[in-house]
Amino acid sequence: MMNKSIEELHELLKNKKITSKELIDESLKLSHEVQDKYNAFVTILDNAKEVEVTDNLLSGIPFGVKDNYSTKGVLSTGSSNTLKDYIPFFDATAYENLVNAGAIMVNKTAMDEFGMGGTGTTCHTGIVRNPWDPTRMCAGSSAGSACAVAAGVYPYATGSDTGDSIRKPAAYCGIVGYKPTYGMISRYGLFAFASSLDHLGVLTRSVKDAAIVVDNMKGIDKRDMTSWDSSNINLTNSLTGNTNGKKLCYIKELCNINNYPNASDELKKHLCNFMDKIKLIKDNGILVEEVSVDQTLLNAIASTYVIISCAEATSNMSNLTGLSFGPRGEGNNYIDVIKDHRTKGFSPLIKRRFVIGSYVLQKENQERYFKNAQRVRRLLVDEWKKLFEKYDAVILPVGTGVAKKLDGDADMLSEGTTALEEHLQVGNFGGFPSITIPDGFIDGLPVALNITGNCYDDANVLNIAYKIESLMDYKNQIAKEVK
Repeated sequence: MMNKSIEELHELLKNKKITSKELIDESLKLSHEVQDKYNAFVTILDNAKEVEVTDNLLSGIPFGVKDNYSTKGVLSTGSSNTLKDYIPFFDATAYENLVNAGAIMVNKTAMDEFGMGGTGTTCHTGIVRNPWDPTRMCAGSSAGSACAVAAGVYPYATGSDTGDSIRKPAAYCGIVGYKPTYGMISRYGLFAFASSLDHLGVLTRSVKDAAIVVDNMKGIDKRDMTSWDSSNINLTNSLTGNTNGKKLCYIKELCNINNYPNASDELKKHLCNFMDKIKLIKDNGILVEEVSVDQTLLNAIASTYVIISCAEATSNMSNLTGLSFGPRGEGNNYIDVIKDHRTKGFSPLIKRRFVIGSYVLQKENQERYFKNAQRVRRLLVDEWKKLFEKYDAVILPVGTGVAKKLDGDADMLSEGTTALEEHLQVGNFGGFPSITIPDGFIDGLPVALNITGNCYDDANVLNIAYKIESLMDYKNQIAKEVK
């Protein structure tokens, strides 16, 4: 049953053809199977209880919660040893909204430690493996959520996205990943990584399911001053499929194979598949044009993201000392205790990010690194906003191809592909609504395209994605291991 859409499950529940308990039992059984094979979870809630089925589409249906959402009375580790025993006393607003809708959490999903990774390999519980091919990564940081949804454990799971942490795992796992406009979903109760970049969102197997879930997650929250009133926006009702007069653009410097002189066969197939989808979209009445963006600016995306995100992370996580909570470090004084706690508690990747963040925030380095990164961020956001003056959205391929091998040996990036791999970060720089949908396969493994629009234009972006999804045959797919 768990391979069905939210609407299909709701219909079965309302007509009493299945019960909420039966769905929970099936989801828990699948959770344990997926955990044994792919290591997708930190916690599985075997005591999850059924609730009354109401007219809300989410009521009575199980779902997963990324482990950086605060869940009262339920272990919430952020996949870090520093919080391996942390049980919060309050709920994240977004999770609370889903519970109030009647949704049932059945597990907490594993993630790169505190969201600071793109591989799903730095979880304190171990590596999350891709359900299409266990020798490959799910990407990150929402690796466990992507894995579980793709494997059919439930129709959706929550995620967070600071650079591409919902959208790239969705691409690698053949599902849909949607992060709304910054502030549409309250960040209260999310473990902060980089506050100006952090978005909450969802991973599903269809655009419509993404709209349904976010309609229930979103809303203004007095506890998050960056949240805004979206009560006049109904994403689900906006999915008409009518795209008359809509205009999209793609960026020549990212999509033209001639810009990659040493392109791998995989990259060639990926970009060829993308251009085939552009033709399909054009043939179905949506205008799509090629535009040009300065290559130097595109090449600055990744370094700008690293500087800003690491600086904000260093500040946000200065409270993780081992004194307030977490396992106490050893030492003769509080400085030694903090040093011991942070040295033993964080993975090498996290410590490296903290070092970078501390360095760029030092007074003598701020102008050269941190402030310059902020200036480049503004240039990139302005460049995309110029595109949105003429076009409804920017459509681009996600990454350079299929999920990367966990050993890394067979997946060295082709020369000059960093901008193609990291362009989704612009969606976080500008707070833009952005959705990834599957658009094909390479050698049996999924690839995807992304649609990003202007702030507050979520309904338009999702409707365009809904239309494009309907032109292809990848909706509601369940992962099948490639032999």
